[in-house]
Amino acid sequence: MRVLVLEDDPELGPETADTLRRAGFAVDLAVDLAEADLKLSVTAYDLLVADRAVPDGDALQLVVARRRAGWLVPVLLLTAMDSVHDRVAGFEAGADDYLVKPFAAAELVARVRNLCRRPTPRPVELRLGDLELDLPRRRVTRGGVLLSLTAKEFAVLELLMVQAECVVTRTRLIESCWDEQSEPMSNVVDVLIGQLRRRLGAPDPIRTVRGVGYRLVDPAQEQP
Repeated sequence: MRVLVLEDDPELGPETADTLRRAGFAVDLAVDLAEADLKLSVTAYDLLVADRAVPDGDALQLVVARRRAGWLVPVLLLTAMDSVHDRVAGFEAGADDYLVKPFAAAELVARVRNLCRRPTPRPVELRLGDLELDLPRRRVTRGGVLLSLTAKEFAVLELLMVQAECVVTRTRLIESCWDEQSEPMSNVVDVLIGQLRRRLGAPDPIRTVRGVGYRLVDPAQEQP
């Protein structure tokens, strides 16, 4: 899942982005409405987390304009404007949730995960053969054995399982699981897939589609 954080505070912005990255999200940061609008125009995000008061205006301006154009991406307003009037104005403008500063990192992560699930509801568990993902608890088991995966490995495996048996391109993996801090022309995807294969063990459920991407399969169901 890829998230855009709109926050001009030089400490809170990077801190919020790092909090979400540690939770397994790919996160980009914008410091004003113009930058946020540009990023939203060129990248498919799963969520916008926005401070209302930024140097070039109120984030509600951006939300209202995009909602009128049919934009459906969930929005979490992250702001010190905590009056009932402010909260009502946020929801009426098209925001989906409202979190008042200061906030706990755990609550931010929980709200972001909840909002990212809303547009495309998914089951709480994903299964393919003997491989199982428990999404709420971020647990992976294979053959009943609990595996230890990094947040990025879990994100890649989740996307592969959602698209099980279908080819997931390297571009799709980068757009969904990495952010602007990653070098898209590097072999970061191939390296992580190699790590993931080692974590999952034999038989290898990941198939390489040369020049395109990867496909997750149930080895037990493949034709000999």
